[in-house]
Amino acid sequence: MKRSVPLLLVASLLLAACSKPEPTTSPADPAGPAAATGTAPADAPTSDQGTAEKVTAEQPTLKMKALDGSDYDLAAHRGKWVVVNFWATWCAPCRKEMPELSALHALRDPIEVVGLAYEEIEPDEMKAFLAERPVTYPIIIVDPYDPPADFATPRGLPLTYLIDPQGKVAHTFLGPVTAAEIEAQIAAR
Repeated sequence: MKRSVPLLLVASLLLAACSKPEPTTSPADPAGPAAATGTAPADAPTSDQGTAEKVTAEQPTLKMKALDGSDYDLAAHRGKWVVVNFWATWCAPCRKEMPELSALHALRDPIEVVGLAYEEIEPDEMKAFLAERPVTYPIIIVDPYDPPADFATPRGLPLTYLIDPQGKVAHTFLGPVTAAEIEAQIAAR
C-alpha cells in the first residue's frame, strides 16, 4: 500500500506536466480565462445557442513572423505535408519530441515542420532556449491571449496538426508525437 501512494503521486504529476494554469484576464481578453483557454463555464451556450468553443478551420491559414525575423505563411507550403506543432519551453514532452521533429523536417523533403511556442516568453529568452536545444524548423512565438485565428485554442501541449498538401487538416495529435506516427498518417492517406 505504501508503494502505491508514491506511484499515484508520480502518475498525477506526469499527467499534469504540460497543463499550465489558466491565464488570468488581460485587457486584450476581457472575457477572462474561459475565453483564453477555450473552456466554457457551466452556463455557456449549448451548441444550438451558439458556439462555446473555437474549432480549427478545415483549411487553416497562418501568417506570422518567425523568431528569425522571416515571414511564415502556411499557404506558401502547399504541395508539402506541414506539421504545425504547438509547444512550450516549460513542457517536458514538448522538449522531448523536438529532436525527432527537427530530424523529420531536415530529412523528409515532402514534410515541413513549424513550431508554435504557445507561451508568454521574450524573443531573447526563446533564442537562449533554442541555443541549447537547436531545431531545423522555424519557431513562432504565439501569444496565448491571441492565438492564431484558424486554430482551436490548445487544451494541452504538445498539440500537433498534420496539414495535407492541399492545406487541409489531415490529423490532430494531442500529446507527444513521433516521426513514425506522422509518417504512418501520411502513408494512410
